[in-house]
Amino acid sequence: MAPSPSPAPSPARRAAAALLDAVLTRHRPLEEALDALPTDGRPHQVRQKGEKRPGAALSPRDKAAGHRIAAAVLRRAGSLDAVLEPFLRREPPPAVRNALRIGAAELLLLGTPPHAAVASAVDLVPQPFAGLVNAVLRKVAAAGPAALEGLEAERLDTPPWLWTAWHAAHGAAVRAIAAAHGHEAPLDLSLKPGATAPEGGEALPTGSWRYRPGTRVTELAGFAEGEWWVQDAAAALPARLLGVRKGERVLDLCAAPGGKTAQLAAAGAAVVAVERDPKRAARLRENLARLKLQAEVVEADAAAWDAGGARFDAVLLDAPCTATGTIRRHPDVPYLKRPKDVPAMAELQRALLAAAAKRLAPGGRLVFATCSLQAEEGEAHLAALPGLGLASDPARPEEVPGLAEAITPAGALRTRPDMWAERGGMDGFFVLRARPHA
Repeated sequence: MAPSPSPAPSPARRAAAALLDAVLTRHRPLEEALDALPTDGRPHQVRQKGEKRPGAALSPRDKAAGHRIAAAVLRRAGSLDAVLEPFLRREPPPAVRNALRIGAAELLLLGTPPHAAVASAVDLVPQPFAGLVNAVLRKVAAAGPAALEGLEAERLDTPPWLWTAWHAAHGAAVRAIAAAHGHEAPLDLSLKPGATAPEGGEALPTGSWRYRPGTRVTELAGFAEGEWWVQDAAAALPARLLGVRKGERVLDLCAAPGGKTAQLAAAGAAVVAVERDPKRAARLRENLARLKLQAEVVEADAAAWDAGGARFDAVLLDAPCTATGTIRRHPDVPYLKRPKDVPAMAELQRALLAAAAKRLAPGGRLVFATCSLQAEEGEAHLAALPGLGLASDPARPEEVPGLAEAITPAGALRTRPDMWAERGGMDGFFVLRARPHA
């Protein structure tokens, strides 16, 4: 059957194609590329040299739909390519490959009617490739979701270097970790003290509230009033382990976008939040303003910041990292990170940890965290504590209800995406707590 003619590609699929090109070809973060897409009522964004114009302005609905499609492709690209491979005699150009992936994702993962999925993908490619895309996707449509059966999806959808590293660090759990990455993450909220959770959520043992994937944040009750903020349940644990008390002087290093700063401020602490990036610092201030919470925001490099000799009762360092623990929420991470990034980030983290230790008052406590699954960015840092004048302060099961399995033999906290699988999982975090040597 000849491909159905169409005057223009679907706006949502056009957005998905632009997002995939940004991530897979130009190695731009998905959220950055999404923000660059022109939206109705907003001027076109400034483009990088050589960047293709994303086309006419998109409605918020089409933009969100395009993001959903692109994210589905990124999560399952290896499996989708394995399904497509038998029907391709030679490697198609990148734009055609992405159109095929979009069509296959809609057919096999998103439940799009076959005619709409095939026709929309055909509309994304130049005419010389229309017949190819039509023929291949009709074969995929005929096979249906059964085409994915029997594939080793966990291996196919995970870059080999990450699989090897996770197997070394987490053993047999590597397969469950990879499987968790194939699913969209739920939405977690942290509530201000005394606030009422929006309807439709589930109370988690650690105090967060969870909502189904795809929940629109701005439509939940209490958003405009600043009653809560978005924060994965695992991301809320570092501040929980710090256990700040009202009136304590607390330092939050690498603080943006501000979820942990908000936790500390909401507990009544006097918080100094340090963030080196001006744009991220501005976002931090905006978030605090919406939440009606107070903190002193300092724009500075946390590793070199001159605190004027100030010491703090508690220090929280959520250090920059490769973010491999957030792949459920950011499926572009496996395509943007490289093996060489891990030692570079670990070195930066060591410098920041040393700086954080110097800001700690006698008898104080420090929490260090990374949202990475890489052992070099987590467990390896425990060995540095004695040289910094610190001793590990192990986490206790009652401090992390329902997550006793996440406490390591050394007393640190290691969450993984496969934990709480029946509830929808969580981000992968490493958290250690330390105090000065007696």
